[in-house]
Amino acid sequence: MNIFISDIDNTLIYSYKKYIGENTIPVEYYNGKYISYMTNLSYKLLSKLSNKIMFVPLTTRSVEQYKRINFGYNCVIKYALAANGGILIKDGKIDYEYKKDSIKIISPAENEIKKAIKALSNDSNIYLNARIVDEMFVFAKTQNISYTLNNILNIVDSSKVSVLNNGEKIYVIPKNLNKGNALKRFKKYIGADKIISAGDSLFDLDMLKEADISFAPYWLKCNINGIIKSDEKVIFSDFVLKSIEGLGL
Repeated sequence: MNIFISDIDNTLIYSYKKYIGENTIPVEYYNGKYISYMTNLSYKLLSKLSNKIMFVPLTTRSVEQYKRINFGYNCVIKYALAANGGILIKDGKIDYEYKKDSIKIISPAENEIKKAIKALSNDSNIYLNARIVDEMFVFAKTQNISYTLNNILNIVDSSKVSVLNNGEKIYVIPKNLNKGNALKRFKKYIGADKIISAGDSLFDLDMLKEADISFAPYWLKCNINGIIKSDEKVIFSDFVLKSIEGLGL
């Protein structure tokens, strides 16, 4: 069994704030407006691909945020992994046995998560209150990313949690809750032969390292043998899906 396990945001879909050309398909609706799009080419290629090999989204998004995305009725998705791989969604429903195992896996980081929540709650720079996403990791938004990052890093045990940011967003994630471990767990769960993956950020590096074939945008700094980088002149999602189509799987 061949599997395409992929990040979503800026890998397959893009915010309305990013220009990806005129020929686009809306795929996420929130608060009365469309907020995410795919290129028309990627939309068609993903639907076609998902009927040949298993497509498994793997995202840091919460379950609620993931379920806002509509890849179209022709796109086959039996499994998806949300909350950085801690939550398995099967046929649109949470697999609670899988979630229970995830909670056990991240238990060594429990005290660090509590410390992070407390520190972020006392940080006057936080403008979107710190919360625990799907019982898995901490998320907040800050007006001063440098201060907030340094403050958290001085408080938590970095051997047990990773402190990451994406612009104004800050994440405190148990070390065991990374996309590489999620890929390995799912591979064992489903009995996969070959894993193809794609991702665009630091959150995705562990996943890209574990896959048999990996795709990343040209600008992502990484030291992964055999990784396939996109050309800067093409939309990353188009590049990935056209490349997979060319593999003839």
